[in-house]
Amino acid sequence: MRTDDLRIDSLAVHAGRGDLAGLGVHAVPIDLSTTSPLPGIETGGASYEVMASGGQPPAGGSAVYARLWNPTVARFETALAQLERAPAAVAFSTGMAAMTAALLALTGDGSRHVVAVRPLYGGTDHLLASGLLGTTTTFCREDQAAAAIRPDTAVVICETPANPTLDLADIAVLVAQAGRVPVLVDNTFATPVLQNPIVLGARLALHSATKYLGGHGDVMGGVVACADEATAAALRRVRAVTGALLHPLGGYLLHRGLATLPVRVRRQQETAQQVAGWLARHRLVEAVYYPGLDGDPRGLLGRQMRGPGAMVAVLLRGGFGQARRMTDGVRLFTHAVSLGGVDSLLQHPAALTHRPVAAHARPPQGLVRLSIGLEDPGDLIADLDAALSPQAPPAPPPAARPAAHTQPPRRNAA
Repeated sequence: MRTDDLRIDSLAVHAGRGDLAGLGVHAVPIDLSTTSPLPGIETGGASYEVMASGGQPPAGGSAVYARLWNPTVARFETALAQLERAPAAVAFSTGMAAMTAALLALTGDGSRHVVAVRPLYGGTDHLLASGLLGTTTTFCREDQAAAAIRPDTAVVICETPANPTLDLADIAVLVAQAGRVPVLVDNTFATPVLQNPIVLGARLALHSATKYLGGHGDVMGGVVACADEATAAALRRVRAVTGALLHPLGGYLLHRGLATLPVRVRRQQETAQQVAGWLARHRLVEAVYYPGLDGDPRGLLGRQMRGPGAMVAVLLRGGFGQARRMTDGVRLFTHAVSLGGVDSLLQHPAALTHRPVAAHARPPQGLVRLSIGLEDPGDLIADLDAALSPQAPPAPPPAARPAAHTQPPRRNAA
């Protein structure tokens, strides 16, 4: 059976493993070779030229050098591309390396302008705002994207669900607004289990593979699924030149993580729905940002996404002081950055992941982001309940007060 015919649960287990039987192995092998034998000077040189230009190892040629290509990483790329229903994918050492490569590849023809739909992950926002890569960026809302596009616009970037407030963007509408300009969607929160941006017209679907794809908090990586081979080749070329290759062990761990991705995401989503519902009724909660409550006024769940996911953001009454009380008070949740693992995490975006973001676009000081893991929902709720119980007087908030968000959250009337 062709893997293209498989449903996602079967595809997650079997994608990228089509060559294993021919190799006489069952588990994915890890190739740690940094260099490969050359059949001859001419063949080696020709192979190098092909891969340094963004191609794959030619038949009868050589892989030459691990900075150019690695079979373990390539299997993961094949699997992720199949899960995203895309022709190709290119893996990198981190999610930010993947974003950097995408920007370099798309702006290489002299078009240096980027349209970025906020909110975005703080690292992406910071990279764009800094102009470090020689780009200029217009930040906007989703409905302002068409007006923000200029003749020199190279890419429109959005993240949906967005970090940290779970704002949803309509990918098909954004693609229509963008017209000739390629759209890059950060699909980290949704994963291929819940959303496939390429199918909806996006040119690139990016993942911080460190999060849900790996799923266990023990591997870093980034990967970009591409709507066409030309885009993938451009990304491979940037990777070869800049040296942002994913390590083979990382490729192995990420490929292994894909096998359980659908099971993990669905179970985490079920628990997140219960936690979000409980938080929405708590007297110390001003608002809950979670598409599975009433954060989806345009009906994108079911039309674009196959579920609301397992990330929850909560705006607490009492601002920064109550947020610190919550993060200090949990015992089962871990107070830490990152997300998407088997264990539940929570963090304060304004102080951490979104600290570099411009003050007017930074999350509120009372906002806490939760990544729901595989623990029992009752235990997670009990942990949050204890952390929100009255304790010491709240700490004073920082001097700057950022602006509110655009996505309508679930408001608590208490």
